[in-house]
Amino acid sequence: MVGNTVGKKALPASDRVVLKVGTMQVTEAEFESRIGDIEGQGGSDSDKEGPTNKERRRLGDDYASVLMLSQRAVADHLDSSPEISRKLAIARIQILSDAAFANLMDQAKPTSGEISQYYNSHLSDYDELQIRRLFIWKSGADSKNRKGLTPEAARARADAILQASAAGRDTTQLIKAFQGSDEGLLDSAPLTFPRGELPPAIEKVAFVMNEGKWAQAQDTRDSTMLVLLVKRDHQQLGEVSSLIEKRVQTQKMQMMLDDLKKNAGIWMDEKYFADAAAPEHGTSRNSNALSKHQESTGETNERKQ
Repeated sequence: MVGNTVGKKALPASDRVVLKVGTMQVTEAEFESRIGDIEGQGGSDSDKEGPTNKERRRLGDDYASVLMLSQRAVADHLDSSPEISRKLAIARIQILSDAAFANLMDQAKPTSGEISQYYNSHLSDYDELQIRRLFIWKSGADSKNRKGLTPEAARARADAILQASAAGRDTTQLIKAFQGSDEGLLDSAPLTFPRGELPPAIEKVAFVMNEGKWAQAQDTRDSTMLVLLVKRDHQQLGEVSSLIEKRVQTQKMQMMLDDLKKNAGIWMDEKYFADAAAPEHGTSRNSNALSKHQESTGETNERKQ
């Protein structure tokens, strides 16, 4: 069945020597595994397909130069100098620290059960509303608007809508009067807002309203804003599971780091460090990495229209 092997790709890494610098030999596998770290290549889609022949040649030249200069540094005993020794020691500490941090992050990854448990115990965090907003423009000496109603007329129109809504009467005609007019602006369709996305003053009103009712959410010198609660709901677990996973992982990771610090026998000379305030929680090198991971859990949901 020789024909079945036609078109099959060779192994991506092998023991074939592809580069020599002095007595040092570099195999294809070694070159492929190291060049990305030395070059600091990006992660674009084109990189996944591998470098072109021209790019591979440039990378080979670069890697050969790095090996050549590193050999020259050793030959000149630069690796024994205090400054280089210090940098090498620091680099080793940082690499090992990053490796341990990554390993702990893997251990802190939550199970599907933990994600579900967090969701169910924080259900109100994932409330969302469908609302329609009505802005009744005000004009007058204190307003920046050139068009709109007088403050008294705007108040009267708003009160009429609110009173009709509270009495259970149909407000359709009262609202339609603002469509396409210079007196205000009505959302053409309900908008969905997860908890935390609306301004606090408006959210405070919107999340305690009854469905199908209008309420006043804001009143300024330029406009009165009314809100109609169309529907109250929750974001489903599938919509927020990735955010919860990162949040729970961050919490578990912080607990693991705190436990490690307690058991690591860390001691600091209080006299030496007395003039400097103790670092705030999460300001160490690895904790900074944890903070960046935590920032990625911010629920910046796009408004659903």
